[in-house]
Amino acid sequence: MAIDGIRIAILVSDRFEQAELESPLNALRAAGAAVSIVAPHGGEVLGMNHNDPGDSFKVDKKLVDTKPEEFDALVLPGGVANPDQLRTMPKAVSFVEHFVTKKKPIAVICHGPWTLIEADAVRGRTITSWPSLQTDLRNAGAHWVDQEVVTDGNMVSSRKPDDLPAFNKAFIALLEQSRARHAA
Repeated sequence: MAIDGIRIAILVSDRFEQAELESPLNALRAAGAAVSIVAPHGGEVLGMNHNDPGDSFKVDKKLVDTKPEEFDALVLPGGVANPDQLRTMPKAVSFVEHFVTKKKPIAVICHGPWTLIEADAVRGRTITSWPSLQTDLRNAGAHWVDQEVVTDGNMVSSRKPDDLPAFNKAFIALLEQSRARHAA
């Protein structure tokens, strides 16, 4: 497969939108990627199904013990609490900054762009998100659009769980293009 062996971090804290972790995780693994859940603490992280508690997921790597150089790409799920927590953690922000400065592929959905804003990663970018973030994104210098999926350079963004099929497809396509560029 075109993305066999690509190493991808899904960075989350507790109370992420479960579908926004689970769907990309399954799609990326099915396409051959090596995907790790990275979190501020070990053990498990708790997903949410909108406002209701969801399932727990095993943390593969604690953020403090993980170097972003170990990964080729990054996924930032949403949910309200998850990115709000991550954007206040210097280690999480610096982890994200690595992918931004190295221009590695990034996929972000729903409220996930809050962490990108903190990493000063949206200025001059066209991006989508959950509609309530549009003012935050515009104030951070982004061009916000209301679309199912947007690919801008090394970044794929989507609005909500309903957009996940298009989000996964666009991110896998970006990963394939990235691999092809590096192989050339």
